This record gives sequence, structure tokens and C-alpha cells, in this order.
Amino acid sequence: MTEPLPPLIESSLQIAWDFLGGLDEIDDAQQTAEFLLGNIKSQMLKGERRRLLLSNRAIDSFRRRASSQQ
Repeated sequence: MTEPLPPLIESSLQIAWDFLGGLDEIDDAQQTAEFLLGNIKSQMLKGERRRLLLSNRAIDSFRRRASSQQ
């Protein structure tokens, strides 16, 4: 059984997911979800707690990685 995500992580992940999905930038759903979740968790471990900043940084990081892989 999986445990639910804490609300801050869940909402930040949802914002990033909706944004990237709305622009059709998600090719591999599982890989994208894992990347965004890991990025958000990493930021939180460093002390960040602002939802939009968490999601925006995760989006930026995802896009940088995607552009470097092309």
C-alpha cells in the first residue's frame, strides 16, 4: 500500500504536472512524475516551502533536462 503524499508536495506536483501536460511536454508519464517528485522533495529538504516556487523550479529543471537530452 502506498502512503498519500503530504499536501504541499501533492499540490506542487499537481501544478507542475498540469502545466507541462497542458503544453504537451510529457512524453513518459512515469519518468516525468518521478523526476518532478524527486525535484520537489529535494527542494523541500533544503527548506523551501513555497508551493509555486517548488513547482516552477521543478518545471524549469525538467525543461532544462529535456533540452539537454535533444
